[in-house]
Amino acid sequence: MIDTKTKIQHEEKAILVGLVYKEQTEINVREYLDELAFLAETAGAVTVKTFIQKLPNPDSKTFVGKGKLEEIREYVQAKGISIVIFDDELTGSQIGNISDRLCVRVIDRSDLILDIFASRAKTAQAKVQVELAQYQYILPRLKGMWKHLERQGGGIGSRGPGETEIETDRRIVKDKIALLRKRLGEIDRQAVTQRQERGTYIRIALVGYTNVGKSTIMNILSKAEVFAENKLFATLDTTTRKVVYGQTPFLLSDTVGFIRKLPHHLVESFKSTLDEVREADCLLHVVDISHPAYEDQMGIVNKTLQDLKAFDKPMLTIFNKMDLYEEKVFDKWLDGEVKQDMLNQLNDRWQHITNNSAIFISATERKNIDGLRETILARVKALYEERYPYLTNFY
Repeated sequence: MIDTKTKIQHEEKAILVGLVYKEQTEINVREYLDELAFLAETAGAVTVKTFIQKLPNPDSKTFVGKGKLEEIREYVQAKGISIVIFDDELTGSQIGNISDRLCVRVIDRSDLILDIFASRAKTAQAKVQVELAQYQYILPRLKGMWKHLERQGGGIGSRGPGETEIETDRRIVKDKIALLRKRLGEIDRQAVTQRQERGTYIRIALVGYTNVGKSTIMNILSKAEVFAENKLFATLDTTTRKVVYGQTPFLLSDTVGFIRKLPHHLVESFKSTLDEVREADCLLHVVDISHPAYEDQMGIVNKTLQDLKAFDKPMLTIFNKMDLYEEKVFDKWLDGEVKQDMLNQLNDRWQHITNNSAIFISATERKNIDGLRETILARVKALYEERYPYLTNFY
């Protein structure tokens, strides 16, 4: 039976491996590996070292070249490394080949993200969604996982016990996938009914890259206690709260954060949770402006919204963590007028790009929160007026 339990235990020593190929630059890959290190930390591992190699294309057998793999093997043995994490998705045969050579556990970015999701899933829906994604990830990689049980050579007599186990596990995994899809379908129908019962309220959904402060903003705007911490994927389940500003009510939802190279099966499994995004009347795109690659993160979120067919919705871009941005960008001796001029230029640029749909805040410092509330309220009132032009009791 396939084991889909969490693979990383607390304080395991890990090394990360990235490959510079195609149109990627070494700077890009180092940024990806920094994020991978944060993912590993979230899962409970300590990154000891990173390895980067430049190749025209990944090696079909071992992903990296033989020389680099030997370098990694020597380091693993010398430092007592227990797990090696690759930033790109590996095939089953690559996992088997690399594991045989390194004699330690080998996982890829997708497997690591699934591991984190599995450890953080709390509700029945999230648990089913993650388990389904895990089995879908495992199915095409079974042969690589069973590689150590296969006999060498071919022809008559080459189908050893490993091959029998593969076929057995394939049936088990396929049956499990079918069962989980059925169970998820039942949960989805219940969720649809619940959303229909919310009536005529305007719906607002928080979206954004993971760890940009969505849950903190949710807590401030709705005065709800939504779990928030400085780790990736702090929350998986969509939380919806009724909010009333003045006499104007609306529904505010916090959704799971996006990330680059998010496993396809995970997106597919979480489509029901992301229905909150598709059915929202307006999106609040939260951005961590202090992150050096915040514009790339915005692009990833926008691409995901396009995939969900939700990119054309009215959107307010919330640039969060302005306190950290100013610490990083402004020298403490910088003249006040120069600083304000730079902030005005930043604001003008993004107002132009977003068609005057941007606001700059610091959730932790409560900076410009009143302005955010006023902006959201104006948006909600406008949506009510558009939907119910003859009713005034909503707004």
